[in-house]
Amino acid sequence: MKILVTGGLGYIGSHVTVLLLERDIEVVCVDNLSNSRREVLEGIQKITGKKPLFYELDLKDEDRLSQLIQEQQDLDGVIHFAAYKAVGESVSEPLKYYENNIGGLVSLLKIIQDRDIPLIFSSSCTVYGQAKNLPITEETPEQPPSSPYGATKQMGEQIIRDCCNSKSNFKAILLRYFNPIGAHPSALIGEYPRGIPQNLVPYLTQTVIGKHPELNVFGSQYDTPDGTCIRDYIHVMDLAQAHISSLEFLVSSRLDEPYAVFNVGTGKGTSVLELIDAFEKATQMHVPYRITDPREGDTVAAYASVNKIESVMGWKAQYSLEQALETAWEWEKQITKKE
Repeated sequence: MKILVTGGLGYIGSHVTVLLLERDIEVVCVDNLSNSRREVLEGIQKITGKKPLFYELDLKDEDRLSQLIQEQQDLDGVIHFAAYKAVGESVSEPLKYYENNIGGLVSLLKIIQDRDIPLIFSSSCTVYGQAKNLPITEETPEQPPSSPYGATKQMGEQIIRDCCNSKSNFKAILLRYFNPIGAHPSALIGEYPRGIPQNLVPYLTQTVIGKHPELNVFGSQYDTPDGTCIRDYIHVMDLAQAHISSLEFLVSSRLDEPYAVFNVGTGKGTSVLELIDAFEKATQMHVPYRITDPREGDTVAAYASVNKIESVMGWKAQYSLEQALETAWEWEKQITKKE
């Protein structure tokens, strides 16, 4: 098999690339390096002993993308990660998110739908907005998105569904991630954001190692048991495995409808304060933090029902929260040594 992975040097993309290569699947990796690093290729090669075919390319460059896919004529599928992902930044820079996340997806779809190359789309639990009932199932009604980032995922899903419905042989799986954390057990790849992290766990690990004076906990008066936001934190290796399971499901022709939607999480909600406590227990390190004002665009509570993906694909999260946080800490120590 040969798979095109867009955003393949990013956080989730790199872990999926590792699992693909370990299964002797040829990987064509595309990334514009806007929020990733070329050095990730070295980590992938050290883990697997193999290197993906890498192209530094922006998906919005339709001519170059078309030429690449034309050259790689025997692609069996596309796993699409390439997108900006910071909720807070999307609120302050909405056009950046609409142009990149929607523009890149449309450019990709123009090329692959006519070739009937199946797609796995990196979506998000943000499409649900603030759900009225928990846990969130795939049938939970979508609420108006609380951020432009969430809006791009809602729009992206709709665009893909429309393409699948218009082309009888074009199929897609939409994976709605909850909150990926952690790193590869080797500590050779992990979440490696450029600039100040927008996600909780890398900011936490950077704070503990001394790069920031303290961690900001945004809000303590929410309607949750301890007043802080609740999320479903899933180890990135479990999330990566969900893509492998989805790929096998998709290319085996077991998908008997144009597209399918699956939540990917653990089924358990964890508050920010609970996560801090779990990190301290897993690593024996102290987390300095302070409570600050709530952040615009944040959902109060979200955690998944994962019954569908478990019953249809047999996938189930294997790693504990503590294991995920421990690998995140080991990764932070490794990258700090290099800096």
